[in-house]
Amino acid sequence: LQVVESGGGVVQAGGSLRLSCTASGFSLDTYAVAWLRQSPENEYDGVSCIHPSGDRITYADSVQGRFITSRDNAANTVYLQMNNLKPDDTAKYYCAARIARCTIPYDFLGQGTQVTVSS
Repeated sequence: LQVVESGGGVVQAGGSLRLSCTASGFSLDTYAVAWLRQSPENEYDGVSCIHPSGDRITYADSVQGRFITSRDNAANTVYLQMNNLKPDDTAKYYCAARIARCTIPYDFLGQGTQVTVSS
């Protein structure tokens, strides 16, 4: 039972990337899924969270209007579309799943995928 992130990479400022978070061994459709990122200072910051039905999504102020979170429960996957990327978005991005609600503690946490934005 795990969640696995993919889609990270190196991109120039202003570019876009799409991250995926896919669950294996269980169904994501009853889980809220959060995207977190770890700064070089090793602090975890919340980026977004999508509720199980997808009708409620919250974003950090720093990414509001640039990042879009969506889910495809049939594919057992949650996405993070990142647009107009900035060097400050450079971090390791993690997805985390918790049954029903966007609160801690999480039931599952992935291994992360690195995003590097060059200026």
